[in-house]
Amino acid sequence: MGNRSRGFLSRSRGFLSKAPREKGMPPVNRFVQEFNVGDKVVIDVEPSVRKGMPHKRYQGKVGIVAGKRGRAFIVDVKLGDKVKRLIVNPVHLKEHKE
Repeated sequence: MGNRSRGFLSRSRGFLSKAPREKGMPPVNRFVQEFNVGDKVVIDVEPSVRKGMPHKRYQGKVGIVAGKRGRAFIVDVKLGDKVKRLIVNPVHLKEHKE
């Protein structure tokens, strides 16, 4: 018996599946949405877009936009007692409603 796979997308079947009516690509405005430095955003992975997808451990986490790199945004996320800096495509981000 060999070792099991532990890839980037392992054990992600639930959160990477879409309901039948949601299947397909998201609208274009999700790809070009803009955020300012200091904005609070929620990481909400869009399963149909692999580019700039953060790891599944950050799904649903709230972060603060720290800058922009190309079309992507640099997001600081607090994980435990550390602050992780992620580079995330805007299609995987939503504005945080407080």
